[in-house]
Amino acid sequence: GRTLPDPAFTRRSPGEEFAWAVAGTQGDADVEVPFQVPLPAAFPLFATRPRYAVRHLLKTATVPDHPVPYVHEPPEPAPVPATRPVSGTSYAASPEAAFRSSVRVAGLTDLRASVTVPKGLLDEPALLATFVDYRVLVRLSTVENEALLHGTADGAITGLLRLPELRRAPLDPAFGADPAAALTAAAAEVEETGGSCDGIVAHPALYWRLVADGALGRLAEAGIRISRTRMISRHEVLLGDFRAAVTLLEPGVSTVALRRGDGGDRIEAGTRTGLAVHLPQHFVLLSPAGR
Repeated sequence: GRTLPDPAFTRRSPGEEFAWAVAGTQGDADVEVPFQVPLPAAFPLFATRPRYAVRHLLKTATVPDHPVPYVHEPPEPAPVPATRPVSGTSYAASPEAAFRSSVRVAGLTDLRASVTVPKGLLDEPALLATFVDYRVLVRLSTVENEALLHGTADGAITGLLRLPELRRAPLDPAFGADPAAALTAAAAEVEETGGSCDGIVAHPALYWRLVADGALGRLAEAGIRISRTRMISRHEVLLGDFRAAVTLLEPGVSTVALRRGDGGDRIEAGTRTGLAVHLPQHFVLLSPAGR
């Protein structure tokens, strides 16, 4: 008998589900397969090697497929009065004592990645499934990294590197000689607003420098997870309390589609997502001269 669809891929991978649908389609019609899970999280190699995407630094929430209300708690908009201590050992002297909460609404947006179909691929269901799982989904993960860091064109996601209340600091002059020391100092700075530094987004060049220096394990022992991605400049480092500061919103709406065209067939993967920014001041961006 005919196998039932598996939109939550409890039995089959996204690629296997897509290949199954393509094989059951007659003619040259487009094929679109819906899924009830965020496809960027389904890239198979995430389960077998410790490379973290930006999403892995964030807490997630399953939400309805419409704009989502959330609490936004930015820093005090006015300068701290001179009579109030900059730091101290009382709650009244802490920055969070002056935070003011408001309710905002986060929009959802669709992220997409498209790949040309190699000639003959559609005739090989097992190969097609592997191509979707290992080559198409990894591209969608890269698109998601870009969106979470730089925002989306429709403005639904601002991007962590573009937050107006993001704190900025110059790279320490000693960064080139001792990046671990500069990062730990910046991690302490993250916590001046009451958070706990639990993550870093860095370019692969810095990540492997930390591996060579033996610092990666020490950072992990302190509870800091590092996402390495080319979607951040090699001259910038983002540190923050990622899990407290933001929430990745996932309505469970994704698709993999075969788009027919005169210029060649394409496979398009898409997922709907959003980002609620609760505490933007819990991020510190290190960059040259603090730009």
